Amino acid sequence: MDKLSLYTQINNLPSNLKQEVLDFVQFLEMKLKKERKLKKHRRFGVLKGKIKMSDDFDEPLEDFKEYM
Repeated sequence: MDKLSLYTQINNLPSNLKQEVLDFVQFLEMKLKKERKLKKHRRFGVLKGKIKMSDDFDEPLEDFKEYM
């Protein structure tokens, strides 16, 4: 289907149906935009050096000593 025939068919519709066509086109544009956002690839190692853990992370906690 070429653009001219599509335009002609839409142009021959009553105004309330033209509004529905416009709404549907806007819905499709939003859907496409969401799909493009979801397809972004994550890069490995992008947060390297931004997360720090304390040196005593693996040490037992004093608060739980009685439970161990």
